[in-house]
Amino acid sequence: MMQTAIPQTRVQVQVNEFIRSVYNWMTVGLALTGFMAYYVSQSQAMLQLIFGNKLVFFGLIIAELGMVFYLSARIQKLSASTATALFTGYAALNGVTLSCIFIVYSGTSITSTFFICSAMFVACSVYGMVTKKDLTSFGGFLSMGLIGIIIASVVNLFLKSSGLHMIISYIGVFVFVGLTAYDTQKLKTMAMSQPDGLDGAVVRKGAILGALTLYLDFINLFLMLLRILGDRR
Repeated sequence: MMQTAIPQTRVQVQVNEFIRSVYNWMTVGLALTGFMAYYVSQSQAMLQLIFGNKLVFFGLIIAELGMVFYLSARIQKLSASTATALFTGYAALNGVTLSCIFIVYSGTSITSTFFICSAMFVACSVYGMVTKKDLTSFGGFLSMGLIGIIIASVVNLFLKSSGLHMIISYIGVFVFVGLTAYDTQKLKTMAMSQPDGLDGAVVRKGAILGALTLYLDFINLFLMLLRILGDRR
């Protein structure tokens, strides 16, 4: 019995440390995004530069996408410090482009939506950690839903339908709530499968990639909820 209990305890400690590292880095990313968004929103010159010039705005969006794809695809070949720099750089850049929410929505509704989003995110993440149900097939279904949201959003850029906009938002909440639980379970499984004595830099890179995944779930869930609950100025 003792020989069985010791490895299980070691695995649990390993999982807890990894998940804690993921959430710490995700929190750093969210804090950096929030700071940059608020800072830029207080500068009329910065707002004019970013949103008054489509070339600058879309250049920033392309840079963000490039950083996410590069970090996700090259994580194994990057050093831990480079992966960290890319993640924090992306979080800061995302804050710059998200500064527009402070123009569109009231500060009160942004704050209340953030707390609602946080509560939903924590609940779904805890479920992903403790559930015995395998969410793999559910994750595939949600991935298809995400693709559908992206396509519908692109189409609505031309249609400019407020009704479709709200439908996308409600579906988006469901998709990102589910993805939060699915991604958390996936990270837990990854932590449990890590061999003993794994290099710290490798663990750090895994935590950064996990933080990026959950960060994206949180940000997108927040934006979908803001579309539904936010009070426009």
